Amino acid sequence: MSYVQFEYTSPRLEGEVKVPGDKSISHRSIIFGSISHGITKVLNFLDGEDCLRTIDAFREMGVQIDIEGNTVHVHGNGLEGLKKPDKAIDFGNSGTTTRLMLGLLAGLPFETNIFGDPSLTKRPMDRVVVPLRKMGASIYGDANGNFLPITIHGGALQGITYQLPVKSAQVKSAVLLAGLLAEGETIVQEETETRNHTEVMLQAFGADLKQTEKGITVTNKGNLTACDVEVPGDISSAAFFLAAGAIVPGSTVTLKNVGLNDSRTGILDVLKQMGAAITIANERTTGGEKIGDLTIQYTALEGITIEGNIIPRLIDEIPILALLATQADGKTVIKDAEELKVKETDRIEAVCQNLQALGANITPTDDGMIIEGPTKLTGGTISSYMDHRIAMMGVIAALVSENPVKMDEKDSINISYPAFFDDLETILQ
Repeated sequence: MSYVQFEYTSPRLEGEVKVPGDKSISHRSIIFGSISHGITKVLNFLDGEDCLRTIDAFREMGVQIDIEGNTVHVHGNGLEGLKKPDKAIDFGNSGTTTRLMLGLLAGLPFETNIFGDPSLTKRPMDRVVVPLRKMGASIYGDANGNFLPITIHGGALQGITYQLPVKSAQVKSAVLLAGLLAEGETIVQEETETRNHTEVMLQAFGADLKQTEKGITVTNKGNLTACDVEVPGDISSAAFFLAAGAIVPGSTVTLKNVGLNDSRTGILDVLKQMGAAITIANERTTGGEKIGDLTIQYTALEGITIEGNIIPRLIDEIPILALLATQADGKTVIKDAEELKVKETDRIEAVCQNLQALGANITPTDDGMIIEGPTKLTGGTISSYMDHRIAMMGVIAALVSENPVKMDEKDSINISYPAFFDDLETILQ
């Protein structure tokens, strides 16, 4: 096997980066634009492979979608304008596309077949399929519909009240999307708030959605109308440069126009608890989403415990936080993060095996990991597990490793951050 080698001699990071558009919001802008009436203009769209899968899916269902750089125009004809696809839809590696689209496809009046790549085929779908079946959906696939490929016989749905058994915005969003096509009220209840981009955007598009003591309620009475969406910079992508700025000596990095939705800013809370020198400037709100500029400077960090309700607010940032913890003074404990096991790969295993290979003192647990720091990373050979966030963690690790980091591939990074290496190069001094 050939490996890609990353080696940085006495690096220092300084400058500004405009990270790509938020992945979660980019997906949703295409979905809601496609089922609305009128032309939705999406600015700063993330043209990563996952989000392009969502565009391809709606094109297969007859929606005209035009892409000009990072601006997308979605010509929506409403839910009734969607047509049966002529062939099975390939969702590639995109779990977000799959789980959200299952909610929508369950209520459409035609049959759809969906499949994905080997990684996506291993990811469980029962967390979405179970509530959809409670609403009357007909869904068939491997292991009783738990794994792709899956066939959905769309049809009449009935609203339900559903208590989320897992802390998953994807499950919440799938049920709410199904609720747009269901008779009666659909109510989703969650003990711990997960990212709320779906609720924010559905309200902007005119859905009959409200949040009360009972939970998040949606009906099929709303009139979805196109609106412009400005996608904030993805805080999950910004996290890699925030961590790099915090652990590479002498660094000062500014990330421009980053999304600061309260349901996503757990990483900022953790960085501050660890003693990071981070500031926020130019805060503002667009389309219901807060954005601002983040500046981080290198400073000494302290280990902490990360657990409980903050986990859903930083679940995608845990791999890079684990790397950051290897450079912090003392013990960092990450708990309540079982959700990592059903991401693009088992991220608990992937993070721990890779960081151990680079010389870190890290131990996996059933629901997280324990990291003892600070540890000078020695370099070594790791695997990306074909997971974009594991791959980017490996590249950032090379910035603080004594010897090169070799990795089996880097193309998976294109899933969420196609310009990652170009942006890194601009701030490397």
